Amino acid sequence: MNPDFSKGLIPAIIVDDQTNDVLMLAYMDETAYERTLETKETWFYSRSRKEYWHKGETSGNKQIVKSIQLDCDQDTLLIRVDPLGPACHTGEKSCFFEQITGEVAQFSTQATDSIYARLMDEIQERKTEPVSGSYTTYLFEKGTDKIAKKFIEEKFIEEAGEVIIAAKNQDQAEIINECSDLFYHCLVLLVDQGVSLAEVEAELEKRSHKKGNAKKERKEIENW
Repeated sequence: MNPDFSKGLIPAIIVDDQTNDVLMLAYMDETAYERTLETKETWFYSRSRKEYWHKGETSGNKQIVKSIQLDCDQDTLLIRVDPLGPACHTGEKSCFFEQITGEVAQFSTQATDSIYARLMDEIQERKTEPVSGSYTTYLFEKGTDKIAKKFIEEKFIEEAGEVIIAAKNQDQAEIINECSDLFYHCLVLLVDQGVSLAEVEAELEKRSHKKGNAKKERKEIENW
């Protein structure tokens, strides 16, 4: 069974094959579809530019096709991919990152958001809307130097040492406690520097697709 292009362009829904996240919606005609089949990478037709575009050709954020499914009317494609970077031109992993207010949307968001994303939102709120007595607000009021000092001297070095001790003692509860403290201060530093969680996730995603990184050649961790 083949897609029906008799009416022109058809929508292609792009989904992350590993996480099942919906990454983007674009359009294909028969040529874009055939190029996608031939290259095993996504090709689309831009309705605004009136031209074909190979996803990631410029940015490097290509999408490796894992499978293609066709709906019952043969006019919509569901393409599962292995993304080599964020799908959205904004740097977000998915183009669907804008939250629409409303009871249904909020319920869905609460069910799917990670604790990291929710905590980042709360930290950002403490920065823009200070709360008296809040430790997070205290850090932002003291500025980047205080956050960095707190993170590097008091948390990264001290707490990392305690994580190691807890690991040697096989104390899982203490490992969880100390790692949570470290993660929290990392998120505060990200918010302070204007770095989104999606940017970090995109970097991790990019590294996860690289192979090698032999120890003797390692200068920095780029290839896992």
